[in-house]
Amino acid sequence: MRHTSWTPQRVAVVVNPTKTLAHVAQDAVIIACRKAGWPDPVILETEAADPGFSMARRAVEMGVDVVLAAGGDGTIRAVGESLSGTDIPLGLVPLGTGNLLARNLQADLADPHNSVDVALFGSEKAIDTISMHLETEDGRTEDHRFLVMGGAGFDAQIMADTRDDLKDMVGWAAYAEAGARHLFNGPRWARFSVDGGPWDARLVRSVMVCNCGELTAGLVLAPRARLDDGLLDLVVMTPRTAVGWLRMAAMLVFRHRHELPVINYFSGRSVRVEFHEPIESEVDGDPLGSVKAFETVVDHKSLKVRVPPSHAD
Repeated sequence: MRHTSWTPQRVAVVVNPTKTLAHVAQDAVIIACRKAGWPDPVILETEAADPGFSMARRAVEMGVDVVLAAGGDGTIRAVGESLSGTDIPLGLVPLGTGNLLARNLQADLADPHNSVDVALFGSEKAIDTISMHLETEDGRTEDHRFLVMGGAGFDAQIMADTRDDLKDMVGWAAYAEAGARHLFNGPRWARFSVDGGPWDARLVRSVMVCNCGELTAGLVLAPRARLDDGLLDLVVMTPRTAVGWLRMAAMLVFRHRHELPVINYFSGRSVRVEFHEPIESEVDGDPLGSVKAFETVVDHKSLKVRVPPSHAD
């Protein structure tokens, strides 16, 4: 276990300045660095067109020892993707609505000062990341990397249509409002193959690839998913009626581990999914537009994250 409490560090902070507590988190990092006798951190603000990719790459080029991501899931994904495959750890300062990676690492979401302390003085845990290759509706291809989950269907429709003003007012409940508007959209034909195996075709509402399982409000989408097991978990949802949705919701709320006909789980190192017609997609809550197919591959323990010593490798 590597512990970095008293080692001088060069620190960079990629911060989303639009978040309510962004200034609190930024000041907390500066004060903590000064108390430790370290140089002042480099502060890099995200932009509307860039949630943190170029800022994190700039920090890597500067040769810093740790990069803190202060923002929502989009900022954390952008910084995590840029640090994946390097020896530079990611420090989490979650300021968003979902904060899914932080939730799955049992981080303290209520206290940015505690998050800063862990990000600066914590130990390291290596987690998996998942690369995703998309084939878009207009014939292009795109490559992304995510830390929590990505896929296509109902989840992507929710992410694309959740109102930002409602998120600011009621938090994660804004996703429920968007979900209600898409609850009875028609299913789509899809086929999928895990680890190059046989194809399985179904009428689906959503196809999700998960690196970890916990959602907001204590819901667990993929109970067997682990951040460092070298596997991705494929979740295929096929509810078509109100009863089907209710059964699936009850399973998530009460964390039942037996499978229902409306939700099925598969695991492996890679997945390919193809759709009969274009369908909305997303990664870590960021809408990516309509796709015809996607492929995902897990990269085992490719990202280092700062965590409390009790949770470290």
